[in-house]
Amino acid sequence: MAKKAKKQQEKGAGGTPATVALTAAGVRYTVHSYDHDPSHPSYGEEAAEAMGVSPDRVFKTLVADVDGTLTVAVVPVAGSLDLKALAAAVGGKRAAMADPALAERTTGYVRGGISPLGQRKRLPTVLDDSAHAHATICVSAGRRGLEVELSPGDLADLTNAALAPIGRA
Repeated sequence: MAKKAKKQQEKGAGGTPATVALTAAGVRYTVHSYDHDPSHPSYGEEAAEAMGVSPDRVFKTLVADVDGTLTVAVVPVAGSLDLKALAAAVGGKRAAMADPALAERTTGYVRGGISPLGQRKRLPTVLDDSAHAHATICVSAGRRGLEVELSPGDLADLTNAALAPIGRA
């Protein structure tokens, strides 16, 4: 069954902490919503399919533990996170994926809907440098079935993200 993706233009659509943060910052963005299928094996791939967007333009938000510090990694859904590269990008030695419950409590979002924007606690963030190959990218808007499209530069500015090659194909 084909999923229908709906576009909502600009300010305030969606009403999540992520869209509230974008609106408050005066950043141009577009919200895309779609019907989430809980049986889909990949939240990010589902989003790309539903929106009809290439998976290299849809980025997933992952939370890792780098030497005891929770750190956000934003990488294309078409690939995976290179934990060693993430650790190096923030001056750490070792990185491992964070406990999902801890990631949810710390960010204020549920797994599959964690946004790099509007988190409960601001965490160090690293954006894969492939994002700058695109005029816009899509990231979670703070809940499953809701994505926000914005420029990679705006995302990096709003999250104070470091740019580094942390994704792998």
